[in-house]
Amino acid sequence: MSQEQNRRRRDGSHSDCLSFTIKVWRQQGPDDKGRMASYPIERVRPEMSFLEMLDVLNGELERKGEDPIAFDSDCREGICGMCSLVINGVAHGPGRGTTTCQLYMRSFPDGSTITIEPWRAAAFPVVRDLAVDRSAFDRIIQAGGYTSVNTGSAPDANALLVSQEVASEAFDAAACIGCGACVAACKNASAMLFVSAKVKHLNILPQGQPERHKRTVAMVEAMQVEGFGNCTNEYECEAVCPKEIAVEHISFLNREYVKAKLLGK
Repeated sequence: MSQEQNRRRRDGSHSDCLSFTIKVWRQQGPDDKGRMASYPIERVRPEMSFLEMLDVLNGELERKGEDPIAFDSDCREGICGMCSLVINGVAHGPGRGTTTCQLYMRSFPDGSTITIEPWRAAAFPVVRDLAVDRSAFDRIIQAGGYTSVNTGSAPDANALLVSQEVASEAFDAAACIGCGACVAACKNASAMLFVSAKVKHLNILPQGQPERHKRTVAMVEAMQVEGFGNCTNEYECEAVCPKEIAVEHISFLNREYVKAKLLGK
């Protein structure tokens, strides 16, 4: 039992709570050099989510007259992908198939030190502290992640026949929430897993066929313009993806790109 646990037992209060040392990246803005800062935090409930813990820490900092730690969050339900943090060197922290907002403090040993950093990639510049600008992903989607066919009113659900196998593959690819963990984990800061998922979920459906080759080339070229690196098959992207997008999608993208270029698209 740690000294902190013994102290809390002697005090007879908050015996079921945890305490941590939080080492967090602080950066005032894009042009600031940045630094690591350490903060103690106590009385953390095991069932608290990681973001709730940061909320508590920010409350303590504000009471002391210090600037709160800036970080992104929205849904806090593992859907939006905004909770982009590297925790103890792992994008979204320990555990597979989970986002930061779904990570609970019981996952960390009592009294341990937790290191928190932002996504580190040239294409994701730091805005402040742990918040980064991920608009590069938006521009890739704008380049081709859509179908521009004017379909009028909503078609009948059974008007276009899609096999169960194709539908399942499309849904698997469409599960990508665009959080950027794949980029943060890759030593090359590659966005290939993100782009391949966005390309595949449209390219294999009937609605995506008219712009299939144009979409593929446009999105890959947009990715290159944004400054993302190349894939070297390290599989780190798949390991940290909260939706467990498989690297097989990257192979699909490579085949689609070669086919499109051979056709002169």
